[in-house]
Amino acid sequence: MVVKDEESRKSLDLFLKIGLDERTAQNTLANAKVTASLNAVIGEAAVANGCNKAVGNLLYTVATKFPANALIHRPTLLEYIVSSKIKNAMQLDAAFAFFTSVGPENFHLNEFEKACGVGVDVSLEDIERAVAEVFEENKDAIMEQRYGINAGNLYKQIRERQPWADMKSVKEVVTRKLHELLGERTAADDQKPVKKKEKPVKVEVNAVDAPSVPPSEEELNPFSIFPQPEENIKVHTEIFFSNGTIWRPYNTKEKLERHLNATGAKVYTRFPPEPNGYLHIGHAKAMFIDFGLAKERGGCCYLRFDDTNPEAEKKEYIDHIQEIVQWMGWEPFKVTYTSDYFQDLYDLSVELIRRGHAYVDHQLPEEIKEYREKKLNSPWRDRPIEESLKLFDDMRRGMIEEGKATLRMKQDMQSDNFNMYDLIAYRIKYTPHPHAGDKWCIYPSYDYSHCIVDSLENITHSLCTLEFETRRASYYWLLEALDLYKPYVWEYSRLNVTNTVMSKRKLNRLVTEKWVDGWDDPRLMTLAGLRRRGVTSTAINTFIRGIGITRSDNSLIRLDRLEYHIREEMNRTAPRTMVVLHPLKVVITNLEVGSVMHLDAKKWPDAHADDASAFYKVPFTNVVYIECSDFRTKDSKDYYGLAPGKSVLLRYAFPIKCTEVVYGDDKETVVEIRAEYDPSKKTKPKGVLHWVAQPSPAVEPLKVEVRLFDKLFLSENPAELDDWLADLNPHSKEVIPEAYAAPTLANAVMGDKFQFERLGYFSIDPDSSAEKLVFNRTVTLRDSYSKGGNK
Repeated sequence: MVVKDEESRKSLDLFLKIGLDERTAQNTLANAKVTASLNAVIGEAAVANGCNKAVGNLLYTVATKFPANALIHRPTLLEYIVSSKIKNAMQLDAAFAFFTSVGPENFHLNEFEKACGVGVDVSLEDIERAVAEVFEENKDAIMEQRYGINAGNLYKQIRERQPWADMKSVKEVVTRKLHELLGERTAADDQKPVKKKEKPVKVEVNAVDAPSVPPSEEELNPFSIFPQPEENIKVHTEIFFSNGTIWRPYNTKEKLERHLNATGAKVYTRFPPEPNGYLHIGHAKAMFIDFGLAKERGGCCYLRFDDTNPEAEKKEYIDHIQEIVQWMGWEPFKVTYTSDYFQDLYDLSVELIRRGHAYVDHQLPEEIKEYREKKLNSPWRDRPIEESLKLFDDMRRGMIEEGKATLRMKQDMQSDNFNMYDLIAYRIKYTPHPHAGDKWCIYPSYDYSHCIVDSLENITHSLCTLEFETRRASYYWLLEALDLYKPYVWEYSRLNVTNTVMSKRKLNRLVTEKWVDGWDDPRLMTLAGLRRRGVTSTAINTFIRGIGITRSDNSLIRLDRLEYHIREEMNRTAPRTMVVLHPLKVVITNLEVGSVMHLDAKKWPDAHADDASAFYKVPFTNVVYIECSDFRTKDSKDYYGLAPGKSVLLRYAFPIKCTEVVYGDDKETVVEIRAEYDPSKKTKPKGVLHWVAQPSPAVEPLKVEVRLFDKLFLSENPAELDDWLADLNPHSKEVIPEAYAAPTLANAVMGDKFQFERLGYFSIDPDSSAEKLVFNRTVTLRDSYSKGGNK
């Protein structure tokens, strides 16, 4: 123990020497893996005697984020950091991306330095020019929003132009330019607009905008906040009754020992969806927490169907949920159903009546609502126990009409917590159950069954979203009333994403009223829709991990934050190809008709010439097609497309110069371009265009259908609108039935993903057939707050 304390003290001194603040250093010591990694990095960097804080923070980031598949290159990166050739977080992120792509293979230092901006000197004039360009593009928004403009978006656009610019200098120039354009800040500029009758919504910034700081222990391991199973002996909550009584439910030592013996002291969690619809991205967060905690602790996670409402549940939903859980990468310990415990739940409800904690009530739903609003006891609340037992047995045997009786828990109708207003435990429903069949005509409520099944399954951590926090009292009241083992309950914030709805009721309406094309419509945030769009489960889980397991409620996560993770993954995994969405014919007059050149095009931007698998062949003939939007009849200084008398480079091919424009019968519509190509490639135009050629004379290129998707709703938070359907984006889906594609795409199959150069990342849709392939745009090349540009 003394040795361990001495080692910890030495590590702490070392971490403070490199400039870490004390809190970060202490948090690092709490994680043995990070401690060992940081010690190793400090040794490799030869800075055991200390360094400045800026270098130290970069070393900490290397210790926590360096790609594990390229550790052989870590000493090289550390040399660049210590010598200040790499001196900021942007360069470091670029280095990580570079090493991730090369893995343990050898690489060329000049390529590494270029990728990381080593030696790039961005002058103040360069910064001024980039800021001026961004301000010109965003001038209308700046004038309208004034000092309320999203500065993070402006900085991001500037970084795209000058990624290695000093951000302090950029900020100074932006501040000065805003002042020149808008004048002094006024009192109105400092007022925060708050919508009436609604809680202000906090929108989280994009992950890529956040400053790089050493991550906390919770960021390194989001599950570190949860206690161990053997710690579940504390008071879970205090339940205050209107008569002054206070219950303090907790597990006795004997009860906890029985629980630990049953579980082997392992973590037991459960993912408990109701099978009344398709799962959405909010469920992905629940899965990450429930399955992730069990996996991290070497425990078990049930997939439990909370199937207590037979009218809304279908086998279709049960099958979908099981499939999507597996697709998300999770393996349940067991698949169970609340209906598996119907007999246990019934027996315990009889015991609850016997103990004087439940009664049969005959109030109608509207009467129950009225009495709750007035905090009044039901007229049947104090009926004799034997009478309730007999009536409850009559309910079970189908002797009472539906709606004429319920079993209610005798809690506290005068409580300050409305979730203690004698909640319903059982109701009569003469509806067959999709799993249990027609054995039962009474069904337990969620409020009654959920906590009991948690206890019966020996759940150690019952994890749910924050709206269930007010139900803690009811949860523990019932377990205390029945003297059952009590799991540890913890609530986290719901995942809400901008420009969509997550409510199952709203999603069901979108589907049933055919506002969308089914539960797997790629515009929905259902997991089936995201999968069909081409999003992978790994990108979703990376996104979920990035936002963390927080309790901060009422926050919206920007859609572009999810798109960032999708884009990052597809940039590494999707080979490049060329597709023209809206073809404009270009006839190359100085290339012989029938002549075909088979050119090499890169699948990957960093492909080496000697790696044949990194290239694909594209035919080049005297007829090629470019995008209609890449031609103008009038040229301008800031335009890089084709125009009369102007040259552009056809990617992977040759420069061409427009020599003639052919118009249609209306004398305005351009139907064809005539051009000459430069076989010597001596012409060096600035513009680079993607293209597709006729494979042979009079034969059209491969035709594919392309579907472009945009945000489903125009507003960031449509759920808050009264007429939320009126906010649907009329341009959320565009179908291009006959785009032209490179010939190699004909061999694409389900599951294949591509980057269509300059257009975005695309995946094959299940509607594809042997006759025609259909591609969905998974994500654009840049986020929705950026504009244009090649990639």
